[in-house]
Amino acid sequence: MDSIKIALQYILPKHFLSRLVGKFAAAELGSVTTAGIKWFIKQYKIDMSEAAKPEPEAYKTFNDFFTRALKDGIRPIEQDKDIMVHPVDGAVSQLGPIESGNIFQAKGHSYTSLALLGGDQKDAARFEDGDFATIYLAPKDYHRIHMPITGTLSKMTYVPGDLFSVNPLTAQNVPGLFARNERVVAIFETDIGPMAMVLVGATIVASIETVWAGTVTPPTGKQVFSWDYPTEGPEALTLEKGAEMGRFKLGSTVVMLWGNDAIENFVEGVEPGETTRMGQPFARIDD
Repeated sequence: MDSIKIALQYILPKHFLSRLVGKFAAAELGSVTTAGIKWFIKQYKIDMSEAAKPEPEAYKTFNDFFTRALKDGIRPIEQDKDIMVHPVDGAVSQLGPIESGNIFQAKGHSYTSLALLGGDQKDAARFEDGDFATIYLAPKDYHRIHMPITGTLSKMTYVPGDLFSVNPLTAQNVPGLFARNERVVAIFETDIGPMAMVLVGATIVASIETVWAGTVTPPTGKQVFSWDYPTEGPEALTLEKGAEMGRFKLGSTVVMLWGNDAIENFVEGVEPGETTRMGQPFARIDD
């Protein structure tokens, strides 16, 4: 059965289906939207008591519901300046060192930081011999993405690609999954060096949004697009630790990269398969 699920992903028109679902998710359909939200809550056992608006009827579109805000204070941010925090609610897929430019995906599979970041050698070189972490967001999770550490935006890159599912089964069976799917790469300058936050698209993910650019609409064609941003002066965008930096409109995965000697160690209990909660301790910064 698993092999059939994987084979179907190669055959199905993933972009067409994703854009079609995206139109529904963005539409204000009244009772139809509410019914869909109620079904989703029941199907995925979503804890709406954590939501700022717990009633399904409060959301005009499915996207509004899916990117719902949480109640104030329900995800406290660890304040220790030497601790990096989880950027999302989800589960750790993999984490560890970047070895000779390679990032571990799953048993038998890896991909390069060069491919993940869109093919820019200078960008990839900044993360040579650094560390990475991959976190998977399930449909039930909170889908806003936050800063694990304070950083100033220096570059954003849109990388076109496929739209395979990013669930654990697919990660174990599709080579180079996160470097072949459509994605948005944001590079930040931090006190411990560069940090890349890669927001990976997936099947049925209608769009990816950042707080500075809004919805990053996939351009037509197969070209990589990049935007540079000032890191000094009044136009520089600095986001504090715990601040929102983006959203997934229908779930996916975040891959983070850090440079050499940026991280001393991931905190105890942070390992593949473990649940993450935004704002909780993730890694200790190397002084």
